[in-house]
Amino acid sequence: MAATAAAELAPRELRILVAVAETGGFSAAAGRLGLTQSAVSHSVRGSEAKLGAVLFERGRSGASPTPAGERAVALARRILRLYEALGSEVRAATAGGADRDALQGVLRIAAFRSAALHLLPPALERLADRYPGIRPQVRVVRELGAGTAGEVAAGRADLAIATLNADGSGLPPGLLSGVLVEEAYALVHPAGHADPRSLPLLDWDENCGSYTRAWWRAQDWIPCATVKAEDDGMVLTMVGRGLGMAIMPELSLREADDSVGITDLGPSRPVRQVGYVTAPESAATVAVRALIRELRSAKA
Repeated sequence: MAATAAAELAPRELRILVAVAETGGFSAAAGRLGLTQSAVSHSVRGSEAKLGAVLFERGRSGASPTPAGERAVALARRILRLYEALGSEVRAATAGGADRDALQGVLRIAAFRSAALHLLPPALERLADRYPGIRPQVRVVRELGAGTAGEVAAGRADLAIATLNADGSGLPPGLLSGVLVEEAYALVHPAGHADPRSLPLLDWDENCGSYTRAWWRAQDWIPCATVKAEDDGMVLTMVGRGLGMAIMPELSLREADDSVGITDLGPSRPVRQVGYVTAPESAATVAVRALIRELRSAKA
């Protein structure tokens, strides 16, 4: 399919692409948008002709994005976010920062569980005090597969709190990131246990990323995990009940009570970096810049 000379898509066409992808079909998208199915189908065909690519696989069960369609939908979401932010950004610029109420609208944030519990709240409190018109929407996303950074790449979040690789690798291409905190891992065990390294290992799927794998492989005292839990909070509860030991990062340990003992793993202990991830166009908005500033202030 060859692209036409004018490949620009109008906002209406972008909204239709997003609706088809999110509802899984032309009829459902039409219902969401208040259009006819034929209007949605015609728009999608027109978008495909402009872009020179098939964007959706059609079938009896509905429509699913092709790889080209997934990329188109992700970019469509990000472009539409700029349309949504346009008025608020201009008003804020006109006010020169003097009018706290000039900046308004939703700010979409994706974060993994412990970051949503411990890093975000103080930053959001300060943000609300400074810009009461910003309405944060926080989604907890597991750090598996594309993780929280994938929400930004897909256009579903304006900013993510993510675990970062020390060398900057692992992010979807084109995104921006910055380190907010480095946290050390510690040995976690039932309080007062005489030999915690002899206990079974408890773990959860999000725990061991590239930042700990090399260290983990070098430790001959660490057994294979006996129990895999849903998240770090569950692991911490099980450790407190005497069911095993775990190796956990500092953010996860902020919920530890007196039933849990925490032992330093020494100077060679693994650390992980936790930071923000955003798209270049979002990084230029006042709302995202303000949240990054408050995240940096909150952890200081």
